[in-house]
Order: sequence, then C-alpha cells, then structure tokens
Amino acid sequence: MMENKMSDVPAYRSLTQIRVRKNALKEELESEDKKIKELWNRLFHPNDVAVNTPSQRLVDWVNTGAGIVDAMVLGWKLYRKFNGSSLFRFWK
Repeated sequence: MMENKMSDVPAYRSLTQIRVRKNALKEELESEDKKIKELWNRLFHPNDVAVNTPSQRLVDWVNTGAGIVDAMVLGWKLYRKFNGSSLFRFWK
C-alpha cells in the first residue's frame, strides 16, 4: 500500500499566503530562466569579441586539423576492428 507524504507541502491558511508564495516562485522561475538563457547564448553563439590575430587563426587551423586526424584514426580503428568485411560486403 502506498502512503502519501505531505510533509514537504507547506500549510497555507489564507489566499494571501498562497499569492505571496506564488509570486515568490514566479520570481525564482524567471531568474532561473534568465540564467539558463544566458548560459545557452554563451554556449551556442559565437563570441562577439573574437580575436582574429594570425596566431589565433593558426591555433584554429591546428585545432581543426587535430580533429580531422582524430576522426580518421577513429575510422581506421573501427575499420580494423570490424575487418571491413561487414561494411563493404556488397562490393566483393
């Protein structure tokens, strides 16, 4: 049998208390929403003050190249692991 535990629910005695609690929760939700939007924008939108110095461009190229090499090594390892026979069976 399941018991309902109501110990976490505050006891309200008037509509005013409910309204005050509702407003407090609404403000808290709005502040959390603002924080989430700020973090989302920082994560998925490019930085407006990006430095495009030659050294920064070189670092970006090296970073991109390292990602490409890493993907190629992963592909080669997967190819060797599965021996390529299941991937290219229809060509043989």
